[in-house]
Amino acid sequence: MEFGPVQILVVGFQNGEFSGEILAELRRLREHDIVRLIDLLFVAKDDQGEIEAIELSDLKGEEAEAFGALAGALIGLGAAGEEGAEAGAETGAAKVDERGSVMDPENVWYVADAIPAGTSAGVALLEHRWAIPLRGAIERAGGQTLADAWIHPQDLVEIGAQVRG
Repeated sequence: MEFGPVQILVVGFQNGEFSGEILAELRRLREHDIVRLIDLLFVAKDDQGEIEAIELSDLKGEEAEAFGALAGALIGLGAAGEEGAEAGAETGAAKVDERGSVMDPENVWYVADAIPAGTSAGVALLEHRWAIPLRGAIERAGGQTLADAWIHPQDLVEIGAQVRG
């Protein structure tokens, strides 16, 4: 099973309100296989500090387990070599299998603690499906990624301001 690059995106909303336009656009991107929603956690905190969390995922049981195993293996490989990769794969798959989710429920409360009352936040893990065939073409051509980063328009504005200043 192939996975594309994964992005974590955290978006905050004042007064806990959003129009639903975001979910509609996310649905459109999913229908065109541009992104896959690995996990989406929406946390809202009312004015009294009560927390409500909603979670969604496109991954089915076996896909979630495979993703957990892959993520665990990569983390383990970096931390402890080949033995760490094997242990990480087992642990990652087991954690996803038990919860049926990629995000750790402990982190829900961390996110909730970070947002003020009357505010909400969405935390999404998005797999960029469009990148899978591109990565394959690069590999077949003998290429390898030397650098990889997201550059946002605000970053370019800031760089321009620093250059002028």
